[in-house]
Amino acid sequence: MLAQEIIRAKREGHALDEAQIQHFVRGLVDGSWSEGQVAALGMAVFLRGMGRDEAVALTRAMMRSGRVLDWPDMPGPVLDKHSSGGVGDKLSLMIAPMVAACGGYVPMIAGRGLGHTGGTVDKLEAIPGYTTAPAPADFDRIVRALGCAIIGQTGDLAPADKRFYAVRDITATVESVPLITASILSKKLAAGLQGLAMDIKCGNGAFAATPEFGRELAQSIVDVAGGAGLRTRALITDMNQVLGWEVGNALEVRGAIEYLTGGKPREARTHELTLALCAEMLVLGGLAADAAAARVKLQAALDSGAAAERFARMVAALGGPKDLLEKPADYLAVAPVVRPVPAPRGGRVTGMRTRDIGLVIVELGGGRRLPGDALDMRVGLDRFIQVGDIVAAGEPIAFVHAADEAAAERAIAQVSGAVVIDDVAAPWESAPLVMAEVG
Repeated sequence: MLAQEIIRAKREGHALDEAQIQHFVRGLVDGSWSEGQVAALGMAVFLRGMGRDEAVALTRAMMRSGRVLDWPDMPGPVLDKHSSGGVGDKLSLMIAPMVAACGGYVPMIAGRGLGHTGGTVDKLEAIPGYTTAPAPADFDRIVRALGCAIIGQTGDLAPADKRFYAVRDITATVESVPLITASILSKKLAAGLQGLAMDIKCGNGAFAATPEFGRELAQSIVDVAGGAGLRTRALITDMNQVLGWEVGNALEVRGAIEYLTGGKPREARTHELTLALCAEMLVLGGLAADAAAARVKLQAALDSGAAAERFARMVAALGGPKDLLEKPADYLAVAPVVRPVPAPRGGRVTGMRTRDIGLVIVELGGGRRLPGDALDMRVGLDRFIQVGDIVAAGEPIAFVHAADEAAAERAIAQVSGAVVIDDVAAPWESAPLVMAEVG
């Protein structure tokens, strides 16, 4: 079987059969497909698309390209959640211990930041000593003992996806629904899951900028996951504003700790979406009859401190400090410069250019310009105003945490320009947080 003939078939719009797809995936792993050939097939799929059966075959083949985790004799369902990426989205840090406290087992293999969006692994590495790459036996042991562990992707899980994605990233073929679907699901299936809740971000701070693209991606993931044997539900959620009060690695960890411990009132949108995604996971795993019953269990896990305890034990088991929840200020790095962002005028906040706000974090040093860049865990934004809030001129709409005064000044100007403030009397209606449900 020749690589160029497989490329030709897809270029002409034909469906690839399972043997052709397996040949391609083997070539990704053993190097028998050149980078040019991989790029050519990626572009052919980008332009011609893939049917459901093709996407299922690609997903399964990439899943089997490396180690596939198995969880024999697990006393509860193996569940996970995945987000397509947002600004201020720290929900994985809360969801894993909350679901574990309700009887689920969450072997969460998370990613790093991509472009303007933050990554769960980067946030966790703001915790001194926390290892995101434990030995496989330790990962297995911690999940079984505590119900959750959040780590980074290892090189032996879906290695075909790692190479394919790297080529797509430099050939303008990332935004392909079947390829995004196969990339996400190959890693989740390799984790040995029995249920998956997807959070498809949609809006000006998301990769899915329009509701149409968001629904297409959500439907594709649900359909292909089902075809591969993984029960999946997807929520399409609003990313036209920062999610929560904090953006930045150490700041988001601090926010997650405050959420889990109830150290201060929980931000409303963050709380609602966390409960919604956790509830989907409990229902998928048979741990609750419906979403309403699931929410009761989840709130009890928060109120009793059981969820916070799971998080604390997970951090300690993966090398972090045992008293992080009691003394976060002793461990989470603090920026030397903290400056308010004054509202340029009074009125109601009616919008944000959310992607621009995410890029502010990158410019402060909290995100990567190049793959190997080291991150400044201290920097970011907190006490961020929410859409719908009313402010007076000069009142802080956020606080910048920066490495120096010059960086703080640039960030203040950028954040100020990215927040839309209109007259209080102007017509305004809040957008729904959960825009649609699929599955």
